[in-house]
Amino acid sequence: MLNATRPFDVKALKRTWTAFDRVARLRPVRTEAECDRMVGLMNGLLDVIGDDEDHPLSGLLDLVAELVGEYDLRRYASAASEPREVLHYLMHTRGLKQADLAEIVPQSNLSAILAGKRGISAALAGKLGRFFAVSPALFVPGRG
Repeated sequence: MLNATRPFDVKALKRTWTAFDRVARLRPVRTEAECDRMVGLMNGLLDVIGDDEDHPLSGLLDLVAELVGEYDLRRYASAASEPREVLHYLMHTRGLKQADLAEIVPQSNLSAILAGKRGISAALAGKLGRFFAVSPALFVPGRG
């Protein structure tokens, strides 16, 4: 176990990182193509991990979700879009239909949100943030 008084074994890190890097290519996300690749990795991890927060790969899933979330936050923060536009964009770019979000929000409510007839509550913003691995602030009006 690492601690502040014991130095890192850089040689061991290099060997481990090289093997891991060949498989995951974990990097900061800067382009749409990189985002697509990382979302693919995230989805693959989700298929294996499910809801098991104690799974050995759960830390990797958290890291990948943060990388994707950071990219999305930078991308959407500059666009200053309305929350419903951000939601629509995320659904579109990830190939999702309203039914894919049924566990988060009833389809009738989602339709009303996307049509601009209903707002996004703080609780729903949190759920959407977790689902899309982005900051919930993207779904809150006047966030920036």
